[in-house]
Amino acid sequence: MAKTSTSFVCQACGAAFPRWMGRCTSCSAWNTLVEEADRKRLGKLAGPGASKVQAISEIAEDGAARVPTGVNELDRVLGGGAVLGGVVLVGGDPGVGKSTLLMQALAGLADKGCRALYVSGEESAGQTAARARRLAGVARSKDLLVLAENDLDAIERALDESKPRALVVDSVQTMRAQSMESAAGTVSQLREVAARFVERAKRDGIATFLVGHVTKDGAIAGPKVLEHIVDTVLAFEGDRGHSLRTLRAQKNRFGSATEVGVFEMTSEGLREVDSPSKLFLAERPINASGSVIAATSEGSRSLLVEIQALVGSAGGGSPRRTCTGVDSSRLAMILAVLERKAGLAVSTCDVFVNVAGGARIDEPAIDLAIALAVASSHLERPVAADVVAFGEIGLAGEVRGCARVAARLAEAAAMGFRRAITPASAASSSADIEVIGVRTLSEAIDAAM
Repeated sequence: MAKTSTSFVCQACGAAFPRWMGRCTSCSAWNTLVEEADRKRLGKLAGPGASKVQAISEIAEDGAARVPTGVNELDRVLGGGAVLGGVVLVGGDPGVGKSTLLMQALAGLADKGCRALYVSGEESAGQTAARARRLAGVARSKDLLVLAENDLDAIERALDESKPRALVVDSVQTMRAQSMESAAGTVSQLREVAARFVERAKRDGIATFLVGHVTKDGAIAGPKVLEHIVDTVLAFEGDRGHSLRTLRAQKNRFGSATEVGVFEMTSEGLREVDSPSKLFLAERPINASGSVIAATSEGSRSLLVEIQALVGSAGGGSPRRTCTGVDSSRLAMILAVLERKAGLAVSTCDVFVNVAGGARIDEPAIDLAIALAVASSHLERPVAADVVAFGEIGLAGEVRGCARVAARLAEAAAMGFRRAITPASAASSSADIEVIGVRTLSEAIDAAM
């Protein structure tokens, strides 16, 4: 029988103490310590031979059994499909489509004969079924089971009875273990609930998806241990004003943590976008100043996105710097380099930068496209419609190299672009596209305009 001991956990910061205190010595909050039972799960999560020292060359590879969900973009981000025994934490803003995505994934698994259970802690079974009927093909699944429950013990009994191979918990912040006195969503409850779901997934080989709430800053709510104990952390992003949705891997023990999946929200659920570049460039203006196409790299795929910039006179006071889809601090650095190294007087101007279509790009190789878009708008000179650009900009005004140049050029050529402005260190001959290598930002502006 598992041994238990008593500890006290701060509901504000998650710090643990052997005895109760009125004030937490870690975060200085008053009356936040709650008693919890600390279960010693001796050997439950450890595999055979894990308790003895072994040479790394003698340890057999632990092959992860995967089951494709039928949602190709989700399978891409997961690394080939859902892993039996793996635990995935999916976070995102309210209404972005987390429940829709996972409902479609469970339906795909159920169609392959893999029994799946959807546990809803926020909706009744009727509400969940009504939402499923709006999704194409989901309501027809016979092996897709639904349970509306918040009690962790009741959920575990349902798992014993139904024996699913895939499980969705929507959401983990609404679940409550009766052994804990605190309310659902508190630090101690999240630690206990997540640990028990991870334990069950590893023991019974259940592909488990936990939906997580996010804070106003976009981080997953609760203690950081929640992200540490799961195998994969996915971020589902999107703007309600756009139909585009992106799924990014922030952590993945069974595959790459740099992949991205692209979806479009429709009236029948999420539709996979096979060619994101076509979607991003579908409505771009031709021969308009301030518009430049950037070649970016997300995981194993290359994407083309439109960077738009608008430079205008400041109406008084401090100039405005507004950006959507790119890092604001990165934009400030690029504007400073344009001012000092390229001779463009933009320090007194209002500058607005946007990634069209609602995409968000974090890699530094987008710097050159942002700089060219700002320069194009400031000089009122459009960049040719058949030009694509990528490269990182340094503080000395140099254009630095980036990774996966061949893949970026191949995507640009496939989309009909004829010229590419790239760092000189990355310039190479290409039969399908003319490559223009530049060393400085001034050279890039001259080449583009």
